[in-house]
Amino acid sequence: MPEAPPTPEPLRTGDFDYDLPERLIAQAPARPRDAARLLVVGDGRLEDRGVLDLPALLEPGDVLVVNDTRVIPARLHGRRGEARVEIMLNRAEGGGLWHALIRNARRLRPGDTVTIEGAEGCAARVVERDGGSAMLDFGPDQGALAAALEKAGEVPLPPYIHRDGKPGAEDVADYQTIFAERPGAVAAPTASLHFTPRLLAALEARGIRRATVTLHVGAGTFLPVREDDPRAHHIHQEWCDVSAEAAATINAARAEGRRVVAVGTTALRTTESAAREDGTVMPFRGLTDLYILPGYRFRAIDALLTNFHLPKSTLLMLVSAFAGTRRMRQAYRHAVAGEYRFFSYGDGSLLFRCDQDMPA
Repeated sequence: MPEAPPTPEPLRTGDFDYDLPERLIAQAPARPRDAARLLVVGDGRLEDRGVLDLPALLEPGDVLVVNDTRVIPARLHGRRGEARVEIMLNRAEGGGLWHALIRNARRLRPGDTVTIEGAEGCAARVVERDGGSAMLDFGPDQGALAAALEKAGEVPLPPYIHRDGKPGAEDVADYQTIFAERPGAVAAPTASLHFTPRLLAALEARGIRRATVTLHVGAGTFLPVREDDPRAHHIHQEWCDVSAEAAATINAARAEGRRVVAVGTTALRTTESAAREDGTVMPFRGLTDLYILPGYRFRAIDALLTNFHLPKSTLLMLVSAFAGTRRMRQAYRHAVAGEYRFFSYGDGSLLFRCDQDMPA
């Protein structure tokens, strides 16, 4: 009689909590961006380095996978009669339809028209509502919507970055990566915020190759895990694209025994969404809701450049799955004690995959 499969380790959201002094939450990026610190988390070692050391930490022929999504001014203020709502565009559905997260969504019903403040003539029809989210129809004129966003939209900075009033022109530039090409994200792939022309030139001189994918980061990235068991948490779908060229570059590196290094959790999730069981990456375009928890078997990514993530977040769970839960606890304790800067505008870490968690 075959043996029963092992019982999965219990997962608790509280296992991914840690204490963080508020003063360590970065309110602005390092200047220049590549001056940020970098914590290297490898086999049994923690090493304090800098982002500018990245070329020396990689080998010629390694491939960086970067996300070329561009942040749009996705936060809008609207009215239905006298009722005011705040709209966070989340995902384009085509034909003028947008899935959106709505503050005061209970004030909306299907068929209602919401006028957008600050953008004369721009309005959306409520197609359906589900709790705190809604499907909005802005009409087929995408140019008009883009113009309205530029006029009335706000850069959707994360809630832990505090500003007096609206984000300013400096944030409009700071919260966009050097790779940004394809509009559609409501949050930046923040690991890429560290890159500068100087760093890219050094990586190229080192012989580091690059593959470009797209994942339009949705508003769900800010949603906390409220369930005691993280497996009960639901993450929103996000649109992603892996071209034939990107897949070929990644597969060639793997065939040569080179490492594939994801720049950020979005690049990792996109690549893993397109990977077969044997690690071969296929061209892919569509929605992904890949939710990575400890126990996940990574197929295509060998190393991950990423920032430090919020307590009890899906992204902290992802990096724990990638580099080992105990190892990441040690790394975060080290980072707090060493006063690294945390979250979107903060410092970075370079994680090497650990396929088996280290002992306690």
